[in-house]
Amino acid sequence: MTFVVRAARDEDLAHLYEMAKLTGGGFTNLPPDRRALKAKLDRSHAAFARDEPTVEDELFVLILENTATGDVRGTCQIFTQVGQKHPFYSYRISTLTQHSRELDRTFRAEMLSLTTDLEGSSEVGGLFLHPGERAGGLGLLLARSRYLFIRAHRARFGDRVLAELRGVIDEAGGSPFWDGLAGRFFGMNFQEADAFNAINGHQFIADLMPKHPIYTAMLSESARAAIGMPHPSGRAAMRMLENEGFAFEKYIDIFDGGPTMTARIDAVRSVREAKEAAVIAANADAGIESLVAHGRLSDFRCAFGTVAPQDAGVALDPACAAAIHAQDGDKVLHVERI
Repeated sequence: MTFVVRAARDEDLAHLYEMAKLTGGGFTNLPPDRRALKAKLDRSHAAFARDEPTVEDELFVLILENTATGDVRGTCQIFTQVGQKHPFYSYRISTLTQHSRELDRTFRAEMLSLTTDLEGSSEVGGLFLHPGERAGGLGLLLARSRYLFIRAHRARFGDRVLAELRGVIDEAGGSPFWDGLAGRFFGMNFQEADAFNAINGHQFIADLMPKHPIYTAMLSESARAAIGMPHPSGRAAMRMLENEGFAFEKYIDIFDGGPTMTARIDAVRSVREAKEAAVIAANADAGIESLVAHGRLSDFRCAFGTVAPQDAGVALDPACAAAIHAQDGDKVLHVERI
């Protein structure tokens, strides 16, 4: 059974909608709303159709397909440059240290400051794998295929990349962080705000969110405990990001308090270590287990495969070569599966 990551097509809308209903909330980039998902696909089609090597405000949507059945089993997204049409807000955690000579005590207060520091970064997000496929490394294939896509189209991306991880969501679908902070100013619960943001964008944050720093000591204990913590289902994703060279630099999501991970694109492991080579044969039966990508823009395809380096190029296993539509003489990108 072979899976391939490819560009999203119009006929994937129904599959995306069904997966969006399985996310459980707090998944802004994959809202269970057909109109919003169709808008994403339209935007993605425009990005795939443009071939100029310049950075614009674009979105690429990728799909994980079972090539044996044609079933869509996962998705992920790449934003080339956030914060261009609407501000990209984050909270930045900082510390204010003060000393009282009279009391002979030092006080350290943690604060949250609303910021647009990450404006202009690229973003990897929207990764969702169907619950029935969470084995065999398919989440890793989805996640790392994005970096090979970036490497193959490097001029379309900036210097920095971020990934927002979903924060703590309680059993009722609420967010302790939202309830303890933003919810007090907006008059709506987390599900309402999250759905509105997913469909309409978060300009309403700019209109209503207090601009002054928030002292975390003034928040509830449950809200403080959620700051910078990933949702339990996102811990594996956080480890994968760390393995790629992403780090938590004290930026958190303004809705659920989840951590925002950042890296320099050229320092991301899969971008840095990927190699380009010509296919000299599709008959490798032994070699290095790798991620292999072929094709540009809407023809991009990425799959697991066996790569056998040769003097003049690489040999691929036949299943991988067929999945990514690579023939002898074609150039592929490959990086070791770790």
